[in-house]
Amino acid sequence: MATAAPSAASRIAVVTGASSGIGAATARRLAAAGYRVVLTARRKDRIEALAEEINKAGHQATAYALDVTDRAAVDEFATAFKTIGVLVNNAGGALGADPVATGDPADWRQMYETNVIGTLHLTQALLPKLDASGDGTVVVVSSTAGHGTYEGGAGYVAAKHGAHVLAETLRLEIVGRPVRVIEIAPGMVKTDEFALTRFSGDTEKAEKVYEGVAEPLTADDVADTITWAITRPSHVNVDLLVLRPRAQASNTKVHREL
Repeated sequence: MATAAPSAASRIAVVTGASSGIGAATARRLAAAGYRVVLTARRKDRIEALAEEINKAGHQATAYALDVTDRAAVDEFATAFKTIGVLVNNAGGALGADPVATGDPADWRQMYETNVIGTLHLTQALLPKLDASGDGTVVVVSSTAGHGTYEGGAGYVAAKHGAHVLAETLRLEIVGRPVRVIEIAPGMVKTDEFALTRFSGDTEKAEKVYEGVAEPLTADDVADTITWAITRPSHVNVDLLVLRPRAQASNTKVHREL
């Protein structure tokens, strides 16, 4: 199936969490596909450097420092647009791997605020702009954690399940309007920061996540999938797409060459 070029009214794509990993890779892919990408993240220097890279490659990108958990800042950001074509809710992340009995409520709260409330903020603020384009797309980057639990993952699982339910419910509520709702749920993805952030910078613990796995997914693998889903013809909605590396059969069953 051919890739559909974005129409003039839907050329702007907002990507949250664009300072690294899946967000940065998605911004590069969407820019190459013809979208003017708006990069948002808290780390201004990172997204400004990425915007410069994309612009030097002959595409179009703008950086906007934004904390998705700050509703006032999100509402101010939304005033910059009359219409947008795509919103990629990618900002998120995991903190800790403690069991329920000893999990840190502060970590749980932060994961919920970023993965769920942040997605809610951006979606609410930009949904009228997506509607106005006549051909909008909301993408929620969830996780296989939102579809199956595992020991030590309850806080992250709960947050990503919340993101999954948000996408599923939104799709029901806006059916008939010119906006698609796509959920992309990656499994094991090896990026520079995800596991390090989860384990508070403990390199040894972070490396054990991927130990013996020959080829975990890369950020670009996920970005390629996100871009493919967005660039399907307007009448095609990829409701839910789960992707894992071949070595991962489930959240708890991974082939490791040790």
